[in-house]
Amino acid sequence: MKFRMLGALAAMTIMVGQVSQAENHQVVDKIHFLIPGGAGGGWDGTARGTGLALTDAGLVGSATYENMSGGGGGRAIAHLIETDDPNVLLVNSTPIVIRSLQGVFPQSFRDLTPVAGTIGDYATLVVHTDSEIATFQDLVDRYQADNGSVTIGGGSVQGGMDHIVAAMIMQNAGADPANIRYIPYDTGGPAMAGLLSGEIQALSTGLSEAIELARQGEVRILCLTAMEEVPAADGAPTCDAAGAPGTSFVNWRGFFAAPGISDERVQAYRDALTAMYDTEEWEAVRARNGWVEIFNPGDEFVTFLEAQEQQIGDLMRQLGFL
Repeated sequence: MKFRMLGALAAMTIMVGQVSQAENHQVVDKIHFLIPGGAGGGWDGTARGTGLALTDAGLVGSATYENMSGGGGGRAIAHLIETDDPNVLLVNSTPIVIRSLQGVFPQSFRDLTPVAGTIGDYATLVVHTDSEIATFQDLVDRYQADNGSVTIGGGSVQGGMDHIVAAMIMQNAGADPANIRYIPYDTGGPAMAGLLSGEIQALSTGLSEAIELARQGEVRILCLTAMEEVPAADGAPTCDAAGAPGTSFVNWRGFFAAPGISDERVQAYRDALTAMYDTEEWEAVRARNGWVEIFNPGDEFVTFLEAQEQQIGDLMRQLGFL
């Protein structure tokens, strides 16, 4: 599924000795991906999947990765600003907007150089396959009968994205979102481990973080926040159809560079990402993870972020998170 918003993109030209004029030839010499969370989460998968596609397609010479948890993602943002390294790309997503609104960290996307939004990932509610909760309606019924018997975990802080999504889904199903017993984890990987170990009864997470375990029969996807079925989800129902009418949410993921990066270098990054979309290597990564392509380069990305800041802020105030 593709929703690509491609603006007037510069043609491939020689940039700082890093760009080749031939299609799919090396565009950037190296990228160091900075991941503001632990292994196994959505940020980690996005950075490593993107780096794999770029290097396998020959668009980037080499890619390295660094996981830097802490401060709800703020530690990695502060590190990028302080080091001002032009070879680093920070992966982030909707939480950079949410946590800035909450004041979890003092910086916002405006303190970085937005390179491009690259993918979208629908949210899901999942349970262990051994759970007595077989459907989304089972979860709602149990929650309304005794909300204390249902713990929902997520890979974000209290009032963070996974919590907000779970609250939105339950509210749209007619349940009181304020009564959710939410258990926060550092990232999606530990949160999934908490579900599999029985620490929590349900998990609010991204489709890409649940899809492979669902295929392996480890978890059951109760619903996802698309308005129409997603082929990669193997028949999992939408929340809209499962009993939470109107539920629609896509978590964007994209990349940011240091605030002092040169125009030539940031354009090289955008050109590499643009070319990546037309490669077999990227399609293999995208399909495997169930990602939706949402390409917002440069100023389009900034406009998108500003609009989401307004939308998410309104929703957080409505749900009592601000």
